[in-house]
Amino acid sequence: MTILRKSLLFIFLFPAILFSQDIAVLQYGGGGDWYSNPTALPNLVAFCNSQIDTTLDDKTKTVTPGSIDIFDYPLLHMTGHGNVFFSQEEAENLRDYLMSGGFLHIDDNYGMDQYLRKEIVKLFPNQDLKELPGNHPIFSYHFKFPDGLPKIHEHENSRPQAFGIEIDGRLVLLYTFESDLGDGWENPEVHNDPEAVRLKALRMGANIVKYAFEN
Repeated sequence: MTILRKSLLFIFLFPAILFSQDIAVLQYGGGGDWYSNPTALPNLVAFCNSQIDTTLDDKTKTVTPGSIDIFDYPLLHMTGHGNVFFSQEEAENLRDYLMSGGFLHIDDNYGMDQYLRKEIVKLFPNQDLKELPGNHPIFSYHFKFPDGLPKIHEHENSRPQAFGIEIDGRLVLLYTFESDLGDGWENPEVHNDPEAVRLKALRMGANIVKYAFEN
């Protein structure tokens, strides 16, 4: 894609990032199950619409990292258990999306960490993932989490961590690790989580949505 074409895309597509009211799932390559937790986003959408006054569409949208369609959404959600791969063209497109106002939330569903980190380097080769402190605004943007990212599912007896990449002071990428928020968003019968645990996950998810839409 030429620089001129990219510039024209930014001119026409940047307003869509500002005004869209939808979330899309990122369908990445590499063989990982990008489609996991199918009931998670519809439940999060319903919660956000009732609790933080959003008007999100409850029909889950899917986009690929190399498509210009990603510019239609202020927030992309990515999850899975296994391998992740971005081509150089896909990485460039995602980087352009994030630099022009988009937000990417990656929720490790357990097992994607070792694959994901090398692909994030493709997005931002000169930036390191940094752990967000407990006083980062995303943890108190609507609902309060004074201890930072909540623990939803136990996998390896490790503490939950939220990592991010900031560009010019704006958080553009959030990576939630050893928390498994998406499992907490799923229908109650899927994981049999106590309602208090599901509520923590949904509230943290609502914080992410509100933060991504307003920053």
